[in-house]
Amino acid sequence: MNVLFIEDDRMNRRVVRDMLDVAGASMVEAESAEIGLRILDEQDFQIVLVDLRMPGMDGVTAIEHIRARGDHKAKVPIIVVTADIAPDLRDRCIAAGADEVIFKPVAMDSLFEAMGRILARNGDGMIG
Repeated sequence: MNVLFIEDDRMNRRVVRDMLDVAGASMVEAESAEIGLRILDEQDFQIVLVDLRMPGMDGVTAIEHIRARGDHKAKVPIIVVTADIAPDLRDRCIAAGADEVIFKPVAMDSLFEAMGRILARNGDGMIG
């Protein structure tokens, strides 16, 4: 499984990379939404993880850009990874096109459960 993680914090990227390594998944890192969108132009991913609060383009805008694509990549599953706890956050993310929302600090079980729900819905089985 190939995962794109769009996250400006290097330590958060490292923690998630270590978790995905346990599952045998590979991860490509993007330190900004703009870079992440360029990487998505060049490669296919089974899941995109995206932070909401980043310098420049925020995560919701990045999700909207992905969903507005005119190709198969517009349907890539997206999991928001955020520390934001606003009451309407989940609804805003889902409205923008996210499939799942998990919260920081990221727990391995939360990440894998969210990925598993997406893969099960898409008929791709479970990670591991």
